[in-house]
Amino acid sequence: MFQPIANIEDAQTLAQAIVNTITEPFLVLDEQFRVLAASRSFYNTFEVDPQQTQGSLLYALGDGQWDIPALRLLLETIIPEKTAMDDFEVEHDFPQIGRRTMLLNARKVLYDHSPAITILLAFNDITARRIIEREKEELLSRTEDLLRQKDVLLREMEHRVANSLQIIASILLLKARSVTSEETRQHLKDAHQRVLSVAEVQRHLHTSAGIDEIDVGSYLPKLCSSLASSMVGETQPITVTVTAEGGRMDSQRAVSLGLIVTELVLNAIKYAFPKEKAGAHIQVSYETAGSDWKLTVSDNGVGKIANDLPTVGLGTAIVEALVKQLEAKVEIISDTNGTSVSVTRATFTSRVPRAA
Repeated sequence: MFQPIANIEDAQTLAQAIVNTITEPFLVLDEQFRVLAASRSFYNTFEVDPQQTQGSLLYALGDGQWDIPALRLLLETIIPEKTAMDDFEVEHDFPQIGRRTMLLNARKVLYDHSPAITILLAFNDITARRIIEREKEELLSRTEDLLRQKDVLLREMEHRVANSLQIIASILLLKARSVTSEETRQHLKDAHQRVLSVAEVQRHLHTSAGIDEIDVGSYLPKLCSSLASSMVGETQPITVTVTAEGGRMDSQRAVSLGLIVTELVLNAIKYAFPKEKAGAHIQVSYETAGSDWKLTVSDNGVGKIANDLPTVGLGTAIVEALVKQLEAKVEIISDTNGTSVSVTRATFTSRVPRAA
């Protein structure tokens, strides 16, 4: 059976025991903000003397160290209006323990049979948490600054590489025009186009939103346009068209893909139309399906019989090496209607018709 507390002294003893049990600093104040009771945690945390605390005005404790504007605002303005307040953050420099950040929880207690008012005030020291949060914010800010610097440096590097490649390509082209040997001139022109294909990737890296990937759908048309403008002669006009679906590829693979296109288009320009032909056409198509893709370069030239294919040259060796690097496979179809070379990554069903 429940036994009520017989006298006020026993009730005070019980109340003090409850206060001391609370692990966080805790105060019981009267309506004049004088300390009626304080927990052991309060004394230990803030290093104050119990004899100088009990019955003292809160603002006068520790030579006025508790006369904190934010605390006055809580007790004198907010609590009278709202009765309770949770997680009211206060930051203050205490003489004994240094700067602390605390969350204050306050309750105003009203009694049924007495006009007296009691205020309960609990302190949650979050100094360590705030320090960690500030350190994390500073670290995040420094990390973002470093990433921005890295992005700027990478873009500058890509820009300089692209410029250097353009200079090299120009030198090769000038040299090709000055040599007397037709074979040497052709080799220099081929080297010029290979450098241009890499430079086109670098130019896309510099102008695209990302620095690690290339939009193949916009890259291939520009590359093929460059190839056609520099290699197609007036004596045999050849139309080069590109059908490229959207899709992104990392810059390293894009360089390999661009070199493959360069070799195949150059090969078609040089060998597919030995005699003048009306409507000469080279078609480049790029299709995607998830991570799989298919590149096709086809022409409506003279074609070849498989057994009559020429000895493997530098261009063919380059294509084979690059295809292997891309983990793809090559298929060549050649007849009197022309030649089609397909480079396929995994299993892909083409939806683009062959050039006619």
